[in-house]
Amino acid sequence: MSLLEFDDVYKSYGNEEVLRGISFEMDVGDVEVVIGPSGSGKSTMLRCVNRLTDIDDGDILLDGESIYARNENELRRQVGMVFQGFNLFAHLTALENVTLGLRRVRGMEKEEAEADARDHLDRVGLASQADSYPAELSGGQQQRVGIARALAMDPELLLFDEPTSALDPELIGEVVEVMRDLANEGMTMLVVTHEMGFARSTASTITFLDEGKVAERGPPEQLFENPQHERTGQFLQRLTKLHGGGDE
Repeated sequence: MSLLEFDDVYKSYGNEEVLRGISFEMDVGDVEVVIGPSGSGKSTMLRCVNRLTDIDDGDILLDGESIYARNENELRRQVGMVFQGFNLFAHLTALENVTLGLRRVRGMEKEEAEADARDHLDRVGLASQADSYPAELSGGQQQRVGIARALAMDPELLLFDEPTSALDPELIGEVVEVMRDLANEGMTMLVVTHEMGFARSTASTITFLDEGKVAERGPPEQLFENPQHERTGQFLQRLTKLHGGGDE
């Protein structure tokens, strides 16, 4: 049984069809990288998984059960999300940002929550920055706090919505490295990104979305070396020129 399944998913905003019959499955431990031009529905698709956006038709299944049969808060504990814009609380330290969910969602006592939060900050290389506020951290460090916060919920699945696109080029590598480490540890990840180095080296499968449809899907070597559709090849060529084939 798949961990995550999109079953003929449709989503429109007014008259604009954003997702048009999306279907694919992911297993535990998969790293699914979603690529595509602006407006192809990538972020919308991601937001549908934890019900930040509701679908119009079809279904999304987690562990074989419709996400709409689940408690919304429990679903968001099982499906962590790392946002493009960090979404940290400016008035809380890195430690407090991570501790918050542990206390409110997982019901931990203060001492236990802080110990757990420190472990997760250490996991993303930020043990020494626990008492820093977001404004005192670089963009890359803020994003790593965001990853630690998502990991602290002990999710089954992690969603990444263009996690490096708000970062200066020299800070991208540190976030990509954390994501690669998580993939190597077996974390199941659904990642929208323009980082072709990460996609090529770490993805188990790449999905190319175009105009709200899955235009092509396969292992990295297929899409990079032998794309089945001209559109895929053109897009990857353009993206590789813009962002380079490496991570940074």
